[in-house]
Formats: sequence, structure tokens, C-alpha cells
Amino acid sequence: METPLVSIITPSFNSEKFISETIQSVQNQTYKNWEMIIVDDCSSDETVSIVTKMALQDNRIKFFQSEKNSGTGIARNAALAKTKGRYISFLDADDLWKPQKLEKQIDFLKTNNLPFTFSFYDCIDEEGKPLNKRVEAPGNLSYRQLFFCNYVGNLTGIYDVNYFDKITISSIRKRQDWMLWLTILKKIKTAQPIPESLAFYRIREHSLSASKLDLLKHNFTVYRTFHGFNIVVASFCMIGFLFTQLIIKPGYIKKLKF
Repeated sequence: METPLVSIITPSFNSEKFISETIQSVQNQTYKNWEMIIVDDCSSDETVSIVTKMALQDNRIKFFQSEKNSGTGIARNAALAKTKGRYISFLDADDLWKPQKLEKQIDFLKTNNLPFTFSFYDCIDEEGKPLNKRVEAPGNLSYRQLFFCNYVGNLTGIYDVNYFDKITISSIRKRQDWMLWLTILKKIKTAQPIPESLAFYRIREHSLSASKLDLLKHNFTVYRTFHGFNIVVASFCMIGFLFTQLIIKPGYIKKLKF
């Protein structure tokens, strides 16, 4: 059975607390044909030494350093330029994959002849403890649904380079993943997730996901800059976004019982 190369893009910045566990979650994949492209955005902690050591022990890990701190969008594009795989996937330096994540996604893509997919994911806190919360998505996600809410977790998305070519990521410092998925959905119209959790998303104390006000600000920037809407239209889009967040999306966030 063909096992095409999967390229994993990971930007890092002051990630010494999490990066080794993140890399190990990739090394634990049942799907073995991958390369992990890590681009460090001028960390001042021990991230560089940790990744350098792990890369010397596993030649599938490719490590590069930025000359100046430029944000995750620039780091992701630098990594993208160095990828060689048929499939592009994403994993931030503090998130984790479950062992069968890649195997199940590649099989799903090939079985259903799809160029893109994603999955559900579970949330953990900064210390890695479960928050008993699972983020799901519509079974047939449309561009319109994605326009008002980013249902695709960055750590779960994977796309076929043979279909899309390499897609340059926006240099805007926040919400690049949402803009990437919008670019993909604008072309293919709908996307199907694997209806199970394949990853762990870490919610950190000062992360964007932990700050609702910052989330609103950056989403407004997407409507203004990425879509090119004027202030009035962008404001109406934000109303739709808030409606989705308050009324619709809560139905896709499940409380787990253990």
C-alpha cells in the first residue's frame, strides 16, 4: 500500500516547556512516512537546544532558525518552502497528536478521494490535563459556515499538494489558519471531517483562544484585510460571527464524561 510523504509544519517560539512532547507525539505516529519541518522564530529559551538534540536523533525532523522574529505566519511559510511531501499538515509547538492521527487521515483522504480533511479534537490545559471538552464540526462543512466560524483546528487540517499546490499562508500574525482553510473551502466548496478526536489542543493562559476580546479583534482584521471588506460590511460579518459563536457553535462543543 502506497504511503506518501506527509510534511508537518511546526513554528516554534519559546516552546521549551512543550516542544519535546509535541515532537514525541509525531514520532509515536503509526504512520511513519513523515517529515517534520520546525522553524524557530528566535526563541530566547532552550527551545533551540531541545529541538537540535532531537533532530540529531531522528533525521525526519528538519530544524531551521529565522534570522529575526517575524511571527508564526512567516515561520510557517519558511517551513512550507522546505516541504517535500504530497500532503501538508500543521502542528503547533504546544499541541499533541494521537498516535493514529496521520494514518486515519491519509486513509480517509484516499478512500474518499478528497484533497482536504480535518478532525475533531480535545482540549487540555497548560499542564496537559484534560478539560473534558471536545470541539466538533459540521459533517459537511461549507464555505459559508466557515466564513462565520473557524471549525477547523489548525492541528487537525491536512491538504493534498497535488490538488492545491503549496498554499502560501498570510503574514498577518493571528488567524492565519482560518484564512488558509477559507482559501481551501473557496475552491472545493465543502469539506468532510473525520468524525472523531485525533488531537489535543492546549489552551494556555495567555493564548488567543483564552482571550475572547483578542479573538474578536483579530477576526475583525480577517474580515477587513483578508476579505477586503469596508468597516460597515466587516461589522455586519462580526454580527454573524457572534451569532454563530453564541447560538450555533456551542452545539459542536461537547462536554466529555470519564
